Amino acid sequence: MTRTDGYLLDNQQTEAGERFDAFATVFDPTTFRHLEGLGIGPGWRCWEVGAGGTSVVTWLAKKVGPTGKVVATDIDTSRLAPAARPPVEVRVHDVGVEEPPTEGFDLVHARLVLVHVPDRERALRSMVKALRPGGRLLIEDGDPALQPLLCPDEHGPEQQLANRLRHGFRTLLADRGADLAYGRKLPRLLREAGLHRVEADAYFPVASSACAALESATVRQIRDKLVSAGLATDEEIDRHLANVASGTMDLCTAPMISAWGRKG
Repeated sequence: MTRTDGYLLDNQQTEAGERFDAFATVFDPTTFRHLEGLGIGPGWRCWEVGAGGTSVVTWLAKKVGPTGKVVATDIDTSRLAPAARPPVEVRVHDVGVEEPPTEGFDLVHARLVLVHVPDRERALRSMVKALRPGGRLLIEDGDPALQPLLCPDEHGPEQQLANRLRHGFRTLLADRGADLAYGRKLPRLLREAGLHRVEADAYFPVASSACAALESATVRQIRDKLVSAGLATDEEIDRHLANVASGTMDLCTAPMISAWGRKG
């Protein structure tokens, strides 16, 4: 992710590892399907932006093989250490502020990154600049405003509480500059950036144990901020976490919109 004074989900916090594991379970199959569709193979040079965890980086490394290269960047690379061996190069880098680590990439990919970046326009320009002619860009980001509920089937008090806390989470994100309607803009933004053959789709899990794991880790990570902002009480958070742990609620995430295109 890109550093801001008010970044809500710090990679250093204990719950961050749980969140990365849950994201991998929920979203890796979709991400890998798109990357396969873009033709990734041996010898490709790839830039994984805001890598966070290792699941995508490790998968890319296997695909490009010893003749390829995977540059994995983040402002906090502490959780990337296990992947830092050839063909993977790990770098500390802020995509919203700094120039690309190098250019001529066959593929640039970012997942759930740009929605949090203050200067998203600059970050996107940087990623396009880093591509070789004919190179592929895949951006995947959430759109919480498109589907704002944790429990779309709000049939009881447990689901009502869950959706109220999810509203609090969105409030905290918006207060820190996140664009909660960013995902839907991606096809247009990629076309405006000069990419060709732009397409997009969305993935929206409706009930998943990994979504429950993600919700538990996220709420525990932002607990103090929810309480200090007056968006929830400790008692409400404890009750919600117990409801999530019971396994009786159908929990979902915001839709993840994937958009891709080629540089001319």
